[in-house]
Amino acid sequence: MYAIIGYIASAFLALSLLVNNALKFRWFNTLGNVAFIIYGVVINAFPVIVANSILLCINIFQLIKLYRAKETFEMLAIDADDELVKKFLKFYKKDIQKFFPRFEKDTPGTKIGFAVLRDLAIANIFIARINSDGSASVEINYTVERYRDYQVGRFIFEREKEYLLQQGIKKIIYEDVYNKNHEKFIKVMGFTLQPVHGLSCYTKELI
Repeated sequence: MYAIIGYIASAFLALSLLVNNALKFRWFNTLGNVAFIIYGVVINAFPVIVANSILLCINIFQLIKLYRAKETFEMLAIDADDELVKKFLKFYKKDIQKFFPRFEKDTPGTKIGFAVLRDLAIANIFIARINSDGSASVEINYTVERYRDYQVGRFIFEREKEYLLQQGIKKIIYEDVYNKNHEKFIKVMGFTLQPVHGLSCYTKELI
């Protein structure tokens, strides 16, 4: 029975090595340290307790630094034909297909497009089709994996909501959601299922 605690601790440490997000890495590592400390106490293994207590302190220190770190977020207007955008879409094409398999940058219609820069690195590309009723149908809202901590979403839909309103957009619509993790994200962002032209779509009112 005691071995189960050790296996759980090992699983947390293994998971920490599989994620690309620094915050998730530290949290999984921290949980692994806590589990190993409990395991060490149960089996009376003092070296295990000491080693993981030291690592736990390091992880807590790093977590505090991560939560206190102030990143700079900026919104940069883009066009789908911009050379940098083309390179971004090509580089992340395989991962984009998991979330937006139907995305085509050359679809007709009036568009709004911008990139979200996080400490001057491109963290997100957002392109939506503006409809005549003041809504915008998202064609792509792709965030690079290491930045998927909801901060980009909150920047777009909360901090920069006024920018969207200035473009005449009153409501954001996701007509199709193909990925469970993406569905979780848009729910956290406050989107709810609503009927739109006879279809059940995730929508968020901006006003």
